[in-house]
Amino acid sequence: MPGNHGRFGINIMKYCREHEAYIKERLTADTDLEGLLSFHDKKIAWLQHERLVHLIVTVLTALLFLFLFALTWFIQSLLTFLLLGLVAVLLTAYLIHYFRLENTTQRWYLLSDEIFGQLSGK
Repeated sequence: MPGNHGRFGINIMKYCREHEAYIKERLTADTDLEGLLSFHDKKIAWLQHERLVHLIVTVLTALLFLFLFALTWFIQSLLTFLLLGLVAVLLTAYLIHYFRLENTTQRWYLLSDEIFGQLSGK
């Protein structure tokens, strides 16, 4: 998928939708299922890596949020409240993105099972 990236990298959710559509299209066609399974499993490994990185970042952001939340108990200033609000918005965005990555990974596991099932049925 060359040219499928912008200034700041690829749109991972668009990339995932395109891959999923490609796999579903290839499943209906007469295709090399062993090669398709190998290709799809490689993409799953990449997505699992992406998911792990985002889990680490999400946990660190949550820890920062908890630290700032505790800090607002001791230092009640506009700055601490603004920082807490900013990190809360960032944490929410990370949680939503991680949730989407997790669901995509699980859908891809089912696709892998479907490919393997068709391969076993031949």
